Amino acid sequence: MLDSNLEAAVNQILTQRRVSELRELLHGYRISSLSEGKSHNTIAIVEASVRYLEQFLIAHGLSTNISEITAEQLRRFAVYLRERPRFARHPFTPPQPGHLSGHTVNGYMRALHSFWSWLEREGLVQENPFHKLKPPKAPKKIIPVFTEDQLRRLFASVDLTSPNGYRDYAIMLLLLDTGIRCSELAGLKVEDVDLDSRLIKVWGKGNKQRLVPIGAKVQKAIWKYVHRCRPDPALPRYHHLFLTRDGRPLTKDRVEAIVECYGKRAGITGVRVSPHTFRHTMAVTYLRNGGDIFSLQQILGHSSLEVLRNYVNLALSDIQGVHRRSSPADNIQLKTVRDSR
Repeated sequence: MLDSNLEAAVNQILTQRRVSELRELLHGYRISSLSEGKSHNTIAIVEASVRYLEQFLIAHGLSTNISEITAEQLRRFAVYLRERPRFARHPFTPPQPGHLSGHTVNGYMRALHSFWSWLEREGLVQENPFHKLKPPKAPKKIIPVFTEDQLRRLFASVDLTSPNGYRDYAIMLLLLDTGIRCSELAGLKVEDVDLDSRLIKVWGKGNKQRLVPIGAKVQKAIWKYVHRCRPDPALPRYHHLFLTRDGRPLTKDRVEAIVECYGKRAGITGVRVSPHTFRHTMAVTYLRNGGDIFSLQQILGHSSLEVLRNYVNLALSDIQGVHRRSSPADNIQLKTVRDSR
């Protein structure tokens, strides 16, 4: 019933009058996307991208009517993004040296592509200009992972005698063992953890649910945190697994700050100490230790195997290095009979 009501609201917005301006259409896009279960972050990225495009068109004296926006104008917008200084026109941060990264430009254009696909499905455009565009390729980035020495130093910097210290230890151990996203960890509830089965229920992107296994060390760490270190919730409705000292849910930003703080304390350099680096480290280490790509896809919550290709390549390059050092044929002297010829 809810979905049908939302769809009816979208249709009403679109049919009450002939809506064709970018800004006016964003309201309909938001309602339609919410009815499809898209995350607020995904919707926000599309909305921001459409507004950037609108600002570009107005600044260059071009129409913001969707029927008049061409593939050539979108190409010019992509070039404009590549040449735009970092944090340009940001309300709080002054412009920084350098330009937007290839990944950022690629993200904006993919978001606009998603918006135009919605316009096409709704019959609001007769021709989708993105059919004539080849999306800019995002540059290949080296995946940052922790070394074993860095992990040892990182965990050694945690004070396990304090409740908050043990909480942080459990958080980083869980990130390393499962590779779940920081937002997924912050959203974990006590009832999402089944210690007997060693499974946690994770709510990922698009509100998709998946079961992720945990190891024996994580099982023990979570049990001890819940029964000995977890404070009483400040409010009865706080069922979150990880809480602050005063019993409030840890936010995504707070988890990131905690991990970064331990990185500084441990003196780790050369790699960004963040929850996402734990995710990369888990994926590569899992493959190096003999895990298969299909179970890794399920654990990490990726809808496509394409995303995991970089992890596979990095794991294989490590295997090749080990083989060069440990090749059975190269490390044994074999006597052979010379060919008489």
